[in-house]
Amino acid sequence: MATVSPSWNYTLHLPRDPRAPGIARGTLRLILAAHDLRELTPTAELVAGELLANSHCHTKGPYSLRVLSPHPGRLRVAVWDTDPKVPPGFSADKDPVPPPDTEGGRGLHLVRACVDEIGVSVLRELGASKGGKLLWADCGGEAAW
Repeated sequence: MATVSPSWNYTLHLPRDPRAPGIARGTLRLILAAHDLRELTPTAELVAGELLANSHCHTKGPYSLRVLSPHPGRLRVAVWDTDPKVPPGFSADKDPVPPPDTEGGRGLHLVRACVDEIGVSVLRELGASKGGKLLWADCGGEAAW
C-alpha cells in the first residue's frame, strides 16, 4: 500500500532582534531533520539566512520565517516582513552582480543561484498579514509545483 506524505508548513514569528535570524536557522534545521529533508538543509539555511538578514537590516518591524512542503522532497522557504518595498534582486529585472570590492549586495545572487525559483507577494491588505511582503524561494528538485 502506497503512502502519501501530507503537505506541511510552519511559521516562526520573530522579534526585531539581531539574534532572530540565527534562532530561525536553528529552528529550520530541526524542522528539516524531523521531516527527513536533511539534504535540503544547506540550501534552505542559505536562503533563510539571507532573507532574514535582509529583513533585519532593511526593515523596521518584526518578520517571520515560513517553511512549507506541499509535495514530498520539495521545500519553500519564505520570509515575511512589514515593508512592502520589493528588493531589487526580486524584481523582474535582475540586478547586475556587484563589483568584487563592495561589501554587500551578493546575497540575493547566491540565493538565485541555489534555488529553482524565487518570487515575491506584496501584501497590501491589512489583517492577518499586517501588509508588507512575502519573499520566497523553492528548492528540492526539478519537479514543478
